[in-house]
Amino acid sequence: MMIRQDRPRRVGMIVPSSATTMEWEIPELLRRQQALGGQRFSFHSARLRLSQLTPEALQKMNEAIDGAVDLLCDAQVEAIVHACVAGEAANGRHGVLHTQAQLVGRVAATDRTPPAVVTSVAALVGALQHLNAGRITMITPYRKPLVERVTATIGEYGIEVVQSRSLEIVDNLQVGRLDPSKLLAIAAQMDFSGSDALVLSACVQMPSLDVIEEAEQRFGLPVLTATTAVAFDLLWRLGIEPQIGNAGVLLRSRDTSQRRAVLSLSPGA
Repeated sequence: MMIRQDRPRRVGMIVPSSATTMEWEIPELLRRQQALGGQRFSFHSARLRLSQLTPEALQKMNEAIDGAVDLLCDAQVEAIVHACVAGEAANGRHGVLHTQAQLVGRVAATDRTPPAVVTSVAALVGALQHLNAGRITMITPYRKPLVERVTATIGEYGIEVVQSRSLEIVDNLQVGRLDPSKLLAIAAQMDFSGSDALVLSACVQMPSLDVIEEAEQRFGLPVLTATTAVAFDLLWRLGIEPQIGNAGVLLRSRDTSQRRAVLSLSPGA
């Protein structure tokens, strides 16, 4: 049997069933990477049932993770991305650690070569640490109680959210239909004098890619999103130097050899 030696790097994604953004923004970012760096990627998704951003629905979604990991490992993916900030942070630091442990444990239990594991909260914290951003401004689609949990979780890892804006949306499908230009309008009303970076979208479902570069130029500080953070972490774990244009300073070509491996399974790693 002839096996192709130049096959694409296979990326698996675990996404909520109502997700419509992550499966566009991540492939688009890596398409830009391919244009400059030459690597090719293929994308393979497993969906977990979720329509409402409520604690109960998020918990039920998380309980189905094992089956999604098994399905993606059948495709022999090189990395598995868990794409839901709210699902990981809904129960604070404990929830983040539980999600990571669940993914890593399930991957290790397969009879396949274990893929790398990328989680959204760990990727976001890692990206902020890489940018030396200890104080941030953040925009989210969530209701305030969930925003408070996300803020507290990030704070466990030494990053202070000095200000945030919530769009108070519960329907996850509606989050994916938001106009990215609205994020620019919201950010324009905020004071960044005490912030090291702007997290323009702290949710992988809230569209933002088209306005990241404009936001960075307008507001004069590093701008990232949960999605660009995931892409950064994913490339690092695959041993690929980011070369992605028009997506903020985080993903422009730079030396990532000294990137700190944060949130392995415990805070302060």
